Amino acid sequence: MTDLTDQGMKTRRRVLGDAHVDRAEANKTAFDAPFQHMITDAAWAHVWSRDTISLRERSMLTIALLAGLGNDHELAMHIRATRNTGASQGDVLEALLHVAIYAGVPRANHAIKIAKDTFAAMAQEEQP
Repeated sequence: MTDLTDQGMKTRRRVLGDAHVDRAEANKTAFDAPFQHMITDAAWAHVWSRDTISLRERSMLTIALLAGLGNDHELAMHIRATRNTGASQGDVLEALLHVAIYAGVPRANHAIKIAKDTFAAMAQEEQP
């Protein structure tokens, strides 16, 4: 692994959590290994590891972009990651209000449903 990949993996684990990254790594095949390597270096090392804005701010930007583009599976994953980035439920709502104005009410409406369902599942998981 290169220093770039090491940094990307460190940030990826910090944001998404060890369990998620361990599952992704365990499911990696020869077919998707180049893709996994690329996103670790490009997204997690080059973008998410920058110190120009906080992980909370990056989280909110990512959630807004994913919701605006309708990338629902990735949206739920990044909403779960808010437990590691410091973005609150209020922050997520603010991001999704921007989606409603700039990307459309239907996208925001669906994203809000995903957020509500994801936050509810996270709360259930935290129950003893």
